[in-house]
Amino acid sequence: MFAGPLYRDRREAGRVLAEQLAPAVENESVIVLALPRGGVPVGFEASKRLNTELDVFVVRKLGVPGREELAMGAVATGGVRVLNNSLIHALRISLVQIDRVTEREKQEITRREAAYREGRPAPSIQGRTAVLVDDGLATGATMLAAAKAVRQRSPERIIVAVPVASEDACHEFRRSVDEVICVATPDPFYAVGAWYEDFSQTSDAEVRELLERVARQHVA
Repeated sequence: MFAGPLYRDRREAGRVLAEQLAPAVENESVIVLALPRGGVPVGFEASKRLNTELDVFVVRKLGVPGREELAMGAVATGGVRVLNNSLIHALRISLVQIDRVTEREKQEITRREAAYREGRPAPSIQGRTAVLVDDGLATGATMLAAAKAVRQRSPERIIVAVPVASEDACHEFRRSVDEVICVATPDPFYAVGAWYEDFSQTSDAEVRELLERVARQHVA
């Protein structure tokens, strides 16, 4: 039975998430990495509560050629790629096609990072607790690509933290990262947006503004 929204908007969801996240990272060097765009308002509230840096970690879906709404995988900052091999095999998608889509999305990742940070360098992840934040997890494909990419940057720990998720997605991530915080795992899950009163699209301008606000507070 659908019980209705859990959160008014992403900012409220971020505040609720932050209260559960804070005890898990006490006395640690933390950086919050938000998946844009919808994860940034959530990550902003978490970074504010933890008094730590906030950065974006860009992940792009790899759409099936001609059926772009259908994901055959994802690619993240740093070029780490996660593929749905069973789907690729079933649809007989060639490696050339996959590489072509990957290259296009990697260029978009580079463009978005430059636009969001506005010239600021990416903060270091090495030796820190990296908290990957999004507004929710359905299948978790994009978050998995992000977690694998972050692992290559030698963090001390990786935590995936979301306000709402399917129980299956949360369970899968417990095998991939050091800790998973899913505030709510409603069953049946439906979709992430079903659990928000306001799930309107986060704009690029809002992403830039929130990142800038946190960056000003953490200037050395």
